[in-house]
Amino acid sequence: MRRDYTEWPPLTESGLAATWPEQFASWFADATAAGLPEPNAMIVATADSRARPSARTVLLKAYDGDGFVFFTNYRSRKGAEASENPYASLVFPWFPMQRQVIVAGAVERVGRAETEEYFASRPRGSQLGAWASPQSTVLPGAESLDAGLAAAAERFDGQPVPPPPHWGGLRVRPDTVEFWQGRSSRLHDRLRFRRTGDDWVVERLAP
Repeated sequence: MRRDYTEWPPLTESGLAATWPEQFASWFADATAAGLPEPNAMIVATADSRARPSARTVLLKAYDGDGFVFFTNYRSRKGAEASENPYASLVFPWFPMQRQVIVAGAVERVGRAETEEYFASRPRGSQLGAWASPQSTVLPGAESLDAGLAAAAERFDGQPVPPPPHWGGLRVRPDTVEFWQGRSSRLHDRLRFRRTGDDWVVERLAP
């Protein structure tokens, strides 16, 4: 199953954007233009208070110089772990382009106004699902979830659906953002933006 990476140009310091948001925007645009399925899909790794890790795939919903934002049930496993141990890592696995972006940083909740604005943009079914699903808990069967959805639909019949109080956004404020480009013979390019106070430095990492 070995594959040599030779299809894409190398990543050089001279070709790197001045800031990580600019570089991420460029690569995200490339992934979107290449037709990658759900290019905003990212692996989110968290850990509980005893440093036991867990990971899952979620969808990025916003990013800027302050970080990367996704939304979840705060009572879910990732929501609880982000509260217990507010640090996380993200990986954007753009395999067809032989690229990865790897992020590590502190986690914080976004403001309620930002959560409400995003929630209002979701399809109504997704809005009702946020009320219906006790995310990450054990269910007696699929019918209990269907019953929860029916109850939510009845509760909000004919009116807008607000976000549940236990549902909202999480922002990962990066300390590091690594751009990984595959190269031949496993000599991959790894250029990392690392926060140093109010500034950032760029470092090349050994593959």
